[in-house]
Amino acid sequence: MQTTYDYLIIGSGVAGLNAARLIPQDKKVLLITKKSPWECNTFWAQGGVATAVDDEDIPTHIKDTLVAGANYNDKQAVEILSKNSLKAVKDLISAGLQFDLNAQGKLAFTREAAHSRDRILHADGDATGRMIHYFLIQKFPHEMMTDTVVADLLIEDGICYGVKVFVSETEQKVIYAHNTIIASGGVGSLYKYHTNSTTIAGELQGICLEKGIPLKDMEMLQFHPTVVKGTHFARKPLLSEALRGEGAHIVDENNYRFLFDYHKDGELAPRDVVSRAIFDYAVKNKKGVYLSFETFEKSFFKKRFPNIYSNLKELGFELPFERVPISPAFHYTMGGIPTNNDALVNGMKNLYAVGEAACTGVHGANRLASNSLLEGIVFSKLAIEHSLKNNFKISYKNYMKPIKSYTRNKAIDKEIKDSLRKIMWKNAAIVREEHKLKDALAQVNSFLKLDVGRLLYLRLLTARQILQSALNRKESLGAHFLKKD
Repeated sequence: MQTTYDYLIIGSGVAGLNAARLIPQDKKVLLITKKSPWECNTFWAQGGVATAVDDEDIPTHIKDTLVAGANYNDKQAVEILSKNSLKAVKDLISAGLQFDLNAQGKLAFTREAAHSRDRILHADGDATGRMIHYFLIQKFPHEMMTDTVVADLLIEDGICYGVKVFVSETEQKVIYAHNTIIASGGVGSLYKYHTNSTTIAGELQGICLEKGIPLKDMEMLQFHPTVVKGTHFARKPLLSEALRGEGAHIVDENNYRFLFDYHKDGELAPRDVVSRAIFDYAVKNKKGVYLSFETFEKSFFKKRFPNIYSNLKELGFELPFERVPISPAFHYTMGGIPTNNDALVNGMKNLYAVGEAACTGVHGANRLASNSLLEGIVFSKLAIEHSLKNNFKISYKNYMKPIKSYTRNKAIDKEIKDSLRKIMWKNAAIVREEHKLKDALAQVNSFLKLDVGRLLYLRLLTARQILQSALNRKESLGAHFLKKD
């Protein structure tokens, strides 16, 4: 007899795992993840979880989110995020998650860029994502399949019947479910320089495009200002924004804090401003850019940022006494699969998208620091609440479309993947020009005409949508900065 799961969750980050935690244990649930469950962006998140500190802070948190997002946000979604933040965080704490405490034994809040007050919670100093991930894995009560890659969504007449997956290089399998939750993350691996897990490549976004689900705001991509420059890793070592919140400075080789020439808030300006300022200053002045920790005592630095301290020591830096060369890198996808405020994908009856894969409208044109983990926590809960109330059921026998078989990878794929990353970094990154976007789009379209593997084909569809969206937006807004030709 064919098994039909109550829930199929795609992705093992904070949004997918928190959704799984909230599903009653008498439900039949399967979570699938591309490699191991640790291969996700949540695991690498350093800074923390933003939350309204109290009821009085909710309007200010909303305002900060809207200002950072260039007022392009969906205001109702932002209100939902902030108003649910206190309850969501308290729920995790009551379930056993331990955030760092201050000397008085109370929650230790810190500040990050574009926040008007301290409201970021952190765990294990600078390993918040890792600690949340570990906590949620411990709480995971359901079935999990690792090394499982989605090849297709089975969609007909606004109903998702499940997925077709690769369970090995050649073996494929069909999984049916009453509810499917996409929590697969953003598009990081489309770029040469990024901070993401290498599994995050925008393939589910490509499937949605194929199925006639239009993506929203895909030109709105965030580049983190401070990653370690000069390392050979595909995923660049991130230097958390919390460092600047605690007093680290961005300087040139003469120790000049040039960011104040670009914005009154200097290091604590919104991320898009800081990234463009670093890019512009380095190009115009042909000078190196560094993160300086001269304001820190060594004992405090090691306690507050133990993992950054250890990682940089392995790279040969003695902190806080040495400056670290930095540059921006791709970090976060504000756009994605459009959903309503219950995380239901627009036009669908039982397909949800949560976390970075979704476009709730919360982040607008530029994500406010540390709202991402919060979004995953809040909207995964709303998705489960809606699905339990909706109680939608499928019959797999009603899916009448042919289920295709695919070739996962082909010999030409690696060279094209490498070219694609370079093309996206060169032409659709921090500063964009119309003629370069058009050239990049032509190159991607030429790749799509080749006989490539299924996964690369899906990446190319997503890359094409990013480029087309960037071309469609004729004026700069937030993270989309268009340099006039």
